[in-house]
Amino acid sequence: MAKFVYRMQNILNLDEKLEEQARMEYATQQMALNEAEEREEALKRRRQSYEDEARRLRGDSLDIRKMTANAQAIDIMGGLISEQHKVVQQEETKLEAKRSALEEAMKERKTQEKLKEKAFEEFKAELAMEESKQIDQLTSYTFGIKRQKQS
Repeated sequence: MAKFVYRMQNILNLDEKLEEQARMEYATQQMALNEAEEREEALKRRRQSYEDEARRLRGDSLDIRKMTANAQAIDIMGGLISEQHKVVQQEETKLEAKRSALEEAMKERKTQEKLKEKAFEEFKAELAMEESKQIDQLTSYTFGIKRQKQS
């Protein structure tokens, strides 16, 4: 029996590898985004602790130096948070680009798989036709021999 060989198997293999690579890049970018978000949250928690300390300092005896240092720390944390927020937005943009690349790679692979399935169905139809042809030939041969013996 004939063996099915997909003539564009190397393209399908390449598409599968490209999809896997896109998945890895997407996962790496997702991790980078998660880390950036965690850093932003850590900065927000730190600013919150400075704000809590500022409330405590206003309740205690007035120490102007501590209050000034605390206000400066809060301002600095606000700047750091806004910078980190920009980083998070950039990482989200990169993640969206990686997602698009992954979706495109998946479409390419699926297209090649559908072409392979279609080629396999055609192969099976050709094989069935060939078998039918051989059966017809065998039947004709057998009928011819029987006819010769009867004559």
